[in-house]
Amino acid sequence: MAVAPSLFRERARHDGERPSGTRSTPRPRVGFSPRARVAAGALVLALLAACGGTGSAAEPYGATIWPERPAVELAFDVADDLRSVTGTETVRFTPDLEVCELVFRAWPNTPTMAGTGTSLTVTAASVDGAPVTPETTAAGAPEGAPGTMVTLPLARCAAPGTAVTARLEFRLVLGVDADERVATSPATGTVWFGSGYPLLAWERGRGWAREPAVPMYGESATSEAADTTVSVTAPAGLAVLGPGVAAPPAAGPPGRTVHGFRAPALRDVAIAVGRYAVLERDVDGVRLRLATPQSGTRVPPQRWADELAAAITAQTRLLGPFPYPELTVAITPGQSDGTEFPAALQFGDVPAGQLRALVAHEVAHQWFYGLVGNDQARDPWLDESFATAVEALSTGGDYSADDVDPALVGRLGEPMAAWAADGGFRAYVDGVYDQGAAALLAGRAADPEGFDTALRGYVERGAHRIVTPADVQQAFAGQQATLDALTAAGAFTGGR
Repeated sequence: MAVAPSLFRERARHDGERPSGTRSTPRPRVGFSPRARVAAGALVLALLAACGGTGSAAEPYGATIWPERPAVELAFDVADDLRSVTGTETVRFTPDLEVCELVFRAWPNTPTMAGTGTSLTVTAASVDGAPVTPETTAAGAPEGAPGTMVTLPLARCAAPGTAVTARLEFRLVLGVDADERVATSPATGTVWFGSGYPLLAWERGRGWAREPAVPMYGESATSEAADTTVSVTAPAGLAVLGPGVAAPPAAGPPGRTVHGFRAPALRDVAIAVGRYAVLERDVDGVRLRLATPQSGTRVPPQRWADELAAAITAQTRLLGPFPYPELTVAITPGQSDGTEFPAALQFGDVPAGQLRALVAHEVAHQWFYGLVGNDQARDPWLDESFATAVEALSTGGDYSADDVDPALVGRLGEPMAAWAADGGFRAYVDGVYDQGAAALLAGRAADPEGFDTALRGYVERGAHRIVTPADVQQAFAGQQATLDALTAAGAFTGGR
């Protein structure tokens, strides 16, 4: 999530409350037409062939990808009026612990998104070919909204190493002009949706992530990096951006086109569709695709691309190879700052003065959460503190413990639920983003070379895993100043 201080202070004035959009009234769509299914299936086969099947690891940290990771096939069908999406998801999952059910998270039903008119509903499901009735529970969703946790029962418990295949059908309604990661902008003819599907909530060695959503802006997703294939059917003539290697578009039903994408290891998926102009550029071996609304942006696309290129270049020098061969970036008119996804970013149409820190922070999330994953509800500091520190290091910025509210000192390790219950978004920014970055930067000041070596080692060992605070302690065992600063901030105690 974005870190530019001026943006955060503005967002914090609402203390987690987001302006509500007008609830959309989309024209119903009923599943996919046979022609659309054929076109989408052909794209999936083409992408699998091009990328070497589900075992391909054509990315910089391929050697660390979990061989038994989930395989996810997603098919999105965007309505002609750009107000809703219908979809199917097939997941092949081989657990490393015994499971008696499958748990998916429907993050568009969180309080901040549901309040804008957004919703995600699972309409049908099956497990290993047999129909099942999904059980949906609120898990933090507001009254009247679909729940954030969807459970599929298994006919019998699956032992570790036993593959299970689930298929889900779902419908996503897009909030209008919402300051969120899922929305539609009628004025610009654009839509964007990240985490816009049921997300398998598994953590190796631990099990299902069941933490409830909180009524505060911020990420709570936990998922293993999955072998991911995506098809998007959309009105012809619109640009479509998805993560990973893109296949040539294919003809769908009359007036519609099918777009395909493939990536060997993604924790989440973000899509952008609409009247976008797309600028492409190669940056240090990374293919950058930037989509800006054809109606225009406050900052010219070339300036956006320059800032993105500068962040990629600076951060690869600090952290090592960029985690993905491609990075797609969409300017999303409803948002006021930025939101990160693996191999994809969303940015609001911000003014030039907010661009550098905002871009640097979100690019840093490609390593911290995208590559090195964490339980964002349980340990939010593991991605936000590291991303904020890297943002400062790559832009010449700074964060100091002296600027942290004394009442928040020692609370760095608290979960999202604690921040939502005591302090809200303003305290969360100060106590996690700022305090965590200040601790890391203070540790680096004592031994820059040793810190940078430890940081790169942490990235390499944590690649495609879900790390915990204990992994930070292990990685920085030789950096006592860093451990002392993090300990004083409360990183390893879970706060008060």
